[in-house]
Order: sequence, then structure tokens, then C-alpha cells
Amino acid sequence: MSTLLNAQVLVLNRLWQAVNVCTARRALTLLFQGHAQVVLGDQDGVFQTYDFSQWWHLSQQQPHPECVSAVSCKIRVPRVIMLLVFDRLPRKEVKFTRHNIFERDQNTCQYCGKTFDRQDLNLDHVIPRDQGGPTTWENIVCSCIPCNTRKANHTPREAGMRLIRKPRRPKWRPFIEIRLSHAYHDSWKQFVDLAYWNVELGD
Repeated sequence: MSTLLNAQVLVLNRLWQAVNVCTARRALTLLFQGHAQVVLGDQDGVFQTYDFSQWWHLSQQQPHPECVSAVSCKIRVPRVIMLLVFDRLPRKEVKFTRHNIFERDQNTCQYCGKTFDRQDLNLDHVIPRDQGGPTTWENIVCSCIPCNTRKANHTPREAGMRLIRKPRRPKWRPFIEIRLSHAYHDSWKQFVDLAYWNVELGD
């Protein structure tokens, strides 16, 4: 039972956005206190929410392997909960990843302004590395293959090109980073895109 109580539970804010991961013990406490509801999806991908009383009754009516014993009954361990009062997202530094650079630049070449599929985009050092250009938010942009080839190992000015916007570090991102020590639960698939959490870039 102690293992189940330490199971990871995905926490959503009331806008159904992932904001945290907590233990099942904490999730059940929030549920009992009326601060959260359980989110449960069916085979058709339709999600319903349950308060403590509804979740307790469901646990009695539909026995489940992931149940913990309370004083007089068993209650199913939730895997996703939604907070009823929290609608903010934590302000947080944006991880410097390829995915987030593509997101910042909206899959658009920063030299010609055309939008491409990601497999047709490169990451370009505005000031080339061999000229001392760092691998940072302020010096990396999306570039299509033709523009990247044309620019080669030059600055935009040397190549007769111009950036459509100056690259900047985003102030915050729309999803909290969720550090997972184990494989995430199947019921999280609709709320967490694991491809988002890529390895940070660097020199």
C-alpha cells in the first residue's frame, strides 16, 4: 500500500493544464479536503471529474487493482487530479532546447520568413561559432536549408541577409517542466507531451 501511496499523480490547474506531479497520498488529501477533483478518461477519450464522495462511490462500485485501504473501505488511487482554485502557471525559466527554439520562432525561417516543417529547418548561429558566437537564446534562430546554405559560415551582414526579428530569451513557457523519475502513466497522455522535455542545448 505504501508503494501505491507514493505513486506519481499528475496535477492540472482548473484550465486543465499540467502544473505539477505529486504523490497519491497528497492527491487523496487534496481530494478529501475539497481542493481537487479526480480526472478520469474512458476508452473514447472523454474525461469526467469526480469529487471525493463520487470517487469513493466509484471505488466501491468498480473495484480496481490500484486501491488503498481506508478505515472502513478501499479507495482507488487517482492518476490525474485537477485543482479547483489554481488557474495560474508557475513562472519558470525556459529550457534551452530545440523544441523551444522552434516554438519561439514558430517554425519560421528567421531570414526568409517562410514557415516549414521542422525536419526542413536548421538551427543557425547568427554570429558563427568560429567568430565567437555563443550557443544561446540570443544567438540561435530557425533557418531553412536554403538560407542556411546561403549564409554558410558568415554573419547575416557578411552574407547580405537580414533577420526578420532579433532572437530573445523567452520570459516563461506555457507548461511547467515535469521531471519524471519513471515512465509516465498512460492516463497522462492527453496532458503531457514527453517530446517537449528534450535535452538542453549548449556548447
